[in-house]
This record gives sequence, structure tokens and C-alpha cells, in this order.
Amino acid sequence: MSSPIDPHAVVDRLFREEQGRAVATLIRVLGDFDLAEEAVQEAFVTALETWPSRGIPDNPGAWITTTARNRAIDRLRRRKRLVEKSELLGREAAIEAELAAVDPEASIDAEGDVSPIADDRLRLIFTCCHPALAVDARVALTLRTLGGLSTPEIARAFLVPEATLAQRLVRAKRKIRDAGIPYRVPPDHDLPERLDGVLRVLYLVFNEGYGASSGDRLIRRELCTEAIRLGRVLVDLMPDEPEALGLLALMLLHDARREARTGPDGSLVLLEDQDRSRWNRPRIDEGRELLDRALRMRRVGPMQLQAAIAALHDDALTPAETDWQEIAGLYAALRRIEPTPIVELNRAVAVAMASGADAGLVLVDALVASGQLDEYPYLHAARADLLRRLGRSSEAGAAYERALELTTNEAERTFLDGRLAEVAGT
Repeated sequence: MSSPIDPHAVVDRLFREEQGRAVATLIRVLGDFDLAEEAVQEAFVTALETWPSRGIPDNPGAWITTTARNRAIDRLRRRKRLVEKSELLGREAAIEAELAAVDPEASIDAEGDVSPIADDRLRLIFTCCHPALAVDARVALTLRTLGGLSTPEIARAFLVPEATLAQRLVRAKRKIRDAGIPYRVPPDHDLPERLDGVLRVLYLVFNEGYGASSGDRLIRRELCTEAIRLGRVLVDLMPDEPEALGLLALMLLHDARREARTGPDGSLVLLEDQDRSRWNRPRIDEGRELLDRALRMRRVGPMQLQAAIAALHDDALTPAETDWQEIAGLYAALRRIEPTPIVELNRAVAVAMASGADAGLVLVDALVASGQLDEYPYLHAARADLLRRLGRSSEAGAAYERALELTTNEAERTFLDGRLAEVAGT
């Protein structure tokens, strides 16, 4: 035992680092999300009660998992049922202890075979992000089980009632149980499609943090931090997947600008107006290194292309140095892989910056005519900005008004109100 300085701080840090690992291990053994979560929570409570007097164990993560396993066994025994699961726990504990002495990174799958995957969290990520679950349920379950966020925390982050969020979690867990969704990494032939879903869930979490869809704050730092942390977990577990590297690079390259995106009063600051000396250069360097590592694998995907676009923005020390031609070209490449209207809107904005507002407006107007993004506020805001730049103030005002109708984030609404007043006064 080592002598603790601040056991409470150690437990708090350990919860973020080890909670997901312990829950994942117990879910694999028990097949029960709720029991696994309860047992791990009890283990952390026990740590807070005992470590101040007894000291911090040499391997606190293993202590938490072992204690949680024991708590789970106690609960099963008290229920006087599922005796065979208690036996399974004991059998797997013995097998894992034997394996750990040889290879601490090895793990056991449900059939008792050594798995090439070094961490149960990877199985849990794919289970939480199974395509049979609704997207909002995947996000909530991922944050709950792997991120360790409480139900109230997730509900506040996504601005939904706590009861609604709790129902999503219950339905997701029931779906996994009733549909027999396997607790495993998909076979190789299914991996690309399933990995894409996992990456999109993590990026959705990050995007909600980076640009909150509603509320009075533009940025929710806790969601950005959690998405990046889970992205690091995924890269650690799948270091040869270039799109996992691309996602982590993309999030870091965006997050590097976070402090410059708002003013002292929380107001929105556009990219072109940001104080670039406030950008986090070490984070940009890390993102760049991850992107380069991914691109060397020569399996380019949408996450890597978006990361490359973010890197070009970060490379520009002034707005005038931004290589908009290259960015427009990368969006064209992204459109070939992922032909979505939002990608096309981003390409239109890049074309406008590279070739003039008129050229961009032609592409934006085509999107408006298609009706595909009629409820998307950023389409109307982008169109309004191009019209403003062209001096077409009346049309710009109408577009700003439409964007305001669809915008629920107060920081963005304040910005759009300012633009609307500007064009109204010209």
C-alpha cells in the first residue's frame, strides 16, 4: 500500500479513468448493465470509505474491478437466484487471474477463449452503438456506461427531462437484452460499417459540446472533453484503424480553437475574427501527428478528410492565409465519399471564400431549391451571409430572420440578431 495524500482526488480521477473498464468487464460476465453499474458504484463508495485509513492499493484499478465483482456476487446471492452466474464469476476470476500473470493485457471472451482485443471497453462501445438502437439511445448509453456520466448529467447536457433520458436508457438496455444483441466486436466483414456508427456517435457527442444545439451556452466543455477521452480509448484499442485516428485528430484540431470561439461575455466569435494566439498549439500538433499517422495507412475516409480540412484552418496564422482552394477541393473529395447536403453546404461556403460570394451563392441556392435542408438554420445563415457580402441587404435580412426562427442556442441567436440589425440599417 502507498500512503495517500488525497484519496478523494485519486478516487475522482480513477472514476473517469477506470469506471468504464470495470463496468465493461462486469457487463461481459453478468450480461446485466444495471447490476454491473451498481456494483462498480458501490466499489468506488467503498474506496472512499477505506482508502483514507488503509491507503491506496498498488493497483487501484484492479482493486475497483475485484471489489465490484465481489459486490455483484453478494447481490446475486442476496437475490437467491442465478447461482450459475456466481459460479461463472468465480471461474472467470480464476482464469483472468491466471492470464494476468502471463499477459496483463489479455482478456477472455464469453466462451472462455483468449481474445485478441485487449479491453472489454471495445466490446461495450460496439454494443452501445449497435445499429438496432436509436441514435439518441446510443449516445446516452455510451455516455452512461463508458463515460460514467450520471443520468441527470446527460439529461442536462442534451437539455431533455431527466425522466425522458432515463426512459431512453431503460429502453436501450431492454433492447440489448430482448434482441440478444451480442456483447462483442463485430466480425471483420461487418467491422467497417459498425465502426462508422461508433465514430459517428462519438463525433455527435463532441459536436453537441462544441456547438450546443440549444441553451444559453455555445460550448459545453464537459461533452467535448468526454468525447475526446472516449476517442482516445478507441484509438488505444484500435491503433490500426485510420478512421479512429482521424476522428480523434478531427476533435483535437477543432477543440484547439475552443477558447477563442467565445468572447468574455460568452458571445459567438466567428473563425475569421478569432484571436489565433489563443489557439492551443500543442493540441494542434497532436491532431496533426494523428492525422499524418492515419493518412500513412492509405485508407482515407470521411473523418480523415474532415480532419485535413480542420488542419488547414489551424495552419493559417491569419484568415488571409487560409487555403480555401484546397479546402474546397477536400470538400469535393468528401462529397464523393459522403454525398450529403451538409457536406455540399460546407463545400459551397468554401467555394464562396475561394472564388467569390456569387459562386458560393449559386451552390447554396441550389440547396435551398432542393428543400433538403429547409429546417437547418446554418443553411439560411450561410445564405444570409453571402447575400450580405454581395450588398443584397433586404434578401439577407429575410434569410437571417429564417435562420433565427430555427435557432435555439441563445449565443447564436444573439449573433444573428446583430447581423439582422446590421443589414436592416444599411
